[in-house]
Amino acid sequence: MSKVRVRFAPSPTGGLHLGGVRTVLYNYLFAKQHKGDFILRIEDTDQTRFVPGAEEYIFACLKWCGMEPDESPLHKGSYGPYRQSERKEQYRQYAEQLVKNGYAYYAFDTKEDLEKMREENKTAENPSPQYDHRIRGKMQNSLSLTEAEVNDLLTRNTPYVIRIKMPENEVIGFTDMIRGEIRFETGLVDDKVLLKADGMPTYHLAVVVDDYLMKITHAFRGEEWLPSAPVHLLLWKYLGWENEMPQWAHLPLILGPNGKLSKRDGAKYGFPVFAMNWTDPRTNELTEGFKERGFLPEAFVNLLAVLGWNDGTEQELFSMEELISKFSMERVHVAGARFDFEKAKWFNHEWIKKSAVQNYTLTVKELLGSAGISVTDEGKLESVLELVKDRCTLLPDFVQQSSFFFKTPDRLDVDAVKPKWTADKKDFFTAYADKLASLSEWNIPGLENCFKQLAAEKNIKPGDLQLPLRIMLVGGKYGPPVFAIAELLGKDETIRRINNAIVVIEG
Repeated sequence: MSKVRVRFAPSPTGGLHLGGVRTVLYNYLFAKQHKGDFILRIEDTDQTRFVPGAEEYIFACLKWCGMEPDESPLHKGSYGPYRQSERKEQYRQYAEQLVKNGYAYYAFDTKEDLEKMREENKTAENPSPQYDHRIRGKMQNSLSLTEAEVNDLLTRNTPYVIRIKMPENEVIGFTDMIRGEIRFETGLVDDKVLLKADGMPTYHLAVVVDDYLMKITHAFRGEEWLPSAPVHLLLWKYLGWENEMPQWAHLPLILGPNGKLSKRDGAKYGFPVFAMNWTDPRTNELTEGFKERGFLPEAFVNLLAVLGWNDGTEQELFSMEELISKFSMERVHVAGARFDFEKAKWFNHEWIKKSAVQNYTLTVKELLGSAGISVTDEGKLESVLELVKDRCTLLPDFVQQSSFFFKTPDRLDVDAVKPKWTADKKDFFTAYADKLASLSEWNIPGLENCFKQLAAEKNIKPGDLQLPLRIMLVGGKYGPPVFAIAELLGKDETIRRINNAIVVIEG
């Protein structure tokens, strides 16, 4: 087999949806498993939909996910340019070749002509008439006009598009790597535009030409492209490249609560559907992403991989290296996979626990800084994160779970203490602070033994004293084991917080 070359070809029209990133992932895994190349090609033929910043966003997303391409507009290779708008001139020659060989034709119809055609041919059974073999003879094109009329229109620079001439009664097909044999009746497909009036190709022509010229061996895309497959099959055949057509796999949809997962679902149910925050420059509308919500890239990639694929075992947690080793297109499910945000959070929680804290120390430091908490000792921060990471599902959870290590709580939950606060407890904590001052070894066993011995002397159950101690040190009813908190806070800070809390509770 020739060297595997796969591509992801997004349009720079907005943020990268979950389904788009999963398509990238499956392409990437397949390429890396087969020691092949992963190409990123920007399909910007529709300049009316171009959105400033979208291309930069795509690259930032892939970098965050750890899936940078081998070739792209930013990673030069031997098959560039990698933006379709920069390849404009080469598409026309192939479109003209199709016309010359009788597989396509010039269509001079105006917008008004097309609207009139749709209105006149509309029926209850066919509410949206297509420009197809039944209609083309009634329209202004090089199949219905004489050669002289066509030449006259071309000489006068009359605007035109080039359409593929779909056969009336053929059955064509291909073998999908996921779905098996798929067949199409060509007479049910309209004569798609291949080259627009501005000289730019449509997706149909550009994807075939680019895949051929870039020597793409496998093309994985969403199942929404299946209806276009017969057009692409014929273009490979008509251009004489049939034997070099990539193997195709059409990936199933990612489903939301009520069907295909949409941006609207994210807004309604409170979960992100984009990899990273995307602000639409046209509306200034912000859509939150997984990165900003506090997901680790390892967790995000992991949850995407198993949305429609498994390795045949019960394993759920996969590193990128494991995914590259185990991934196979044959085990991608045909049916759509339902996205479960609670399960997504479970993945993140597991990866926070599993990962070295150094992987996210800088991010947590920035989150703490945004909350007004300055961290100057990164070694201490790493120790704190190691202590509290089992309690954090998303990265912002670290703010509550770790901030009290670096800043004395602004307020104490005294209401949780006062109902059972007594003079004996005040006496206990005053004495405990004094004993801590003379403690020779500041560690968890020493702190706990001192606490229990003093409780026995005072004839108070240790369980009745631990919540007040936690409130004194943390401010609330949360956090890791209380003596572990005291150990990291250090002697002076622990004693100071106990004494200050006694005053607040008594007050």
